[in-house]
Amino acid sequence: MPALHHLHDALLRRAQDNDDVVKTGRTHLMDAMPIRLGQKIGGWAEQIRQSIDRLTATVPRLSELALGGTAVGTGVNSHPEFGARAAARISLMTGCAFVESANHFAAQSAQATAVELSAQLKTLALALMKIANDLRWMNSGPQAGLAEIILPPLQPGSSIMPGKINPVIPESVMMVAAQVIGNDAAIAVAAGHGNFELLTMLPVIAHNLLQSLHILASASRLLADKAVQGFTVNREQIAVLVEKNPVLVTALNPIIGYDAAVEIAKQAYADGRRIIDVAAKKTSLSRAELGRLLDPRALTLGGIAAGSTGG
Repeated sequence: MPALHHLHDALLRRAQDNDDVVKTGRTHLMDAMPIRLGQKIGGWAEQIRQSIDRLTATVPRLSELALGGTAVGTGVNSHPEFGARAAARISLMTGCAFVESANHFAAQSAQATAVELSAQLKTLALALMKIANDLRWMNSGPQAGLAEIILPPLQPGSSIMPGKINPVIPESVMMVAAQVIGNDAAIAVAAGHGNFELLTMLPVIAHNLLQSLHILASASRLLADKAVQGFTVNREQIAVLVEKNPVLVTALNPIIGYDAAVEIAKQAYADGRRIIDVAAKKTSLSRAELGRLLDPRALTLGGIAAGSTGG
């Protein structure tokens, strides 16, 4: 949780610092309507915040201990107060609140809370994989890729190509995510073998769960410290890509109609021209009005840009 809060805070800072940058949005890996870089990074931060909330909600169920059930859950050969007293003692020793399980038969023959926690960790892993992959794509280049950001250079060139700097931190985070997904599958299989009064596969559940916790914490801190906090924004490249984005014509749909907008987009793309230049030739809208309707930053604010025209 401290590592996740650290990553969340780093993302919020970068979102605020770069909210003035308007970049090309993408769906299906294709150019889409503009989005502010602050909105993009803020979306990543929200994914981490949601993971924090999910994990926090699981914690109370993690506090239930199976101590006191002994062999089959009946508590045979155990003092009736052993489970409660042991939980209280462990709470005192660790500073964490533990309680005796409400039902020892369920506690010893199943590990539903471990499965729940693993699922939450897998959800976090998928969020980290998405963030890392976005960073990797935005860093791609420097000539034949998107080149929207430049990640910190942590590797002195590849083993074959001098000067090539690979996105090693995002890629390592993606490998951690893959491992956590595998761990979750192993935990699910093990938890499904609680035959009768005992789940015998608890060791493999514990091993995989503890590994997932450990590597996710490390990956979250590395992503924050070695990638998120250190990347620089290629503002010039981002501005060029936004300006040439033919999908900006979407903002004209309410005025000129979808079919006319398609023709403008096709011509702009074929000729390598800006939407505003083509639209000025093909519509009756003034250049000033087109500039207002096609303003990339205004398009990141939502709503219908053409609303004031009555079109």
